[in-house]
Amino acid sequence: MEWKIVHIDETDSTNRWLKERRTDEAMVVVADYQTAGRGCGQNTWESERGKNLLFSMLTHPHEVPVAKQFHISMAISLAICEALGQHIGDLSIKWPNDIYWRDGKIGGILIENLIQGSVIKDCIIGVGLNVNQRRFHSDAPNPVSVWQICEHETDRKQLLNDILQAFDRQTGRDVRRPYLSMLYRRKGIYPYADKDGAFMAEFIDVEDDGHLLLRDDDGRQRRYAFKEVSFI
Repeated sequence: MEWKIVHIDETDSTNRWLKERRTDEAMVVVADYQTAGRGCGQNTWESERGKNLLFSMLTHPHEVPVAKQFHISMAISLAICEALGQHIGDLSIKWPNDIYWRDGKIGGILIENLIQGSVIKDCIIGVGLNVNQRRFHSDAPNPVSVWQICEHETDRKQLLNDILQAFDRQTGRDVRRPYLSMLYRRKGIYPYADKDGAFMAEFIDVEDDGHLLLRDDDGRQRRYAFKEVSFI
């Protein structure tokens, strides 16, 4: 895929910037700074100016059925892990699409789809990656950057190109098996919490539509949509 890449100094949100400039071509906007960078839900994203990789991708995956739109999330998560894997190891994907290094969060993804009939007309994929930031000051519990792991600068432009190329390779592939193999806490019993309280469970599967399946220590299967369960 040929991506049109636009670099801007500052915006409130690269996802919003792309929404206002929808086009029929594949487009990427990269910002040095976001004044209102978003995570999922009400979460914000801390990023020092000019240090990290903040970008959004506009693509048109008409061939992806709405029922399988989570495959886009799997593809971009795997692409980021592939590109980052050239610099660091011990990467995993925390369901649904946070990028983790050991127990630290190194990246986040926010996907917004525009549905038309039974297909996805437009897909905007927002990505925030902690690359060259040395210190974090927000109350986020576990941020980590490539610099903190490697103790040297990483070329953000090259990293972006590596991610885009990896995403192109993942598109059209069966991403389900490699995604499941990369999942954080994919083996073992761990604490979780839902609206009824804390419990211990092991991972079973992630369905095509993105629902997480767990088996608690009473042997009962539990099924969750995003935000219905939290990792403790």
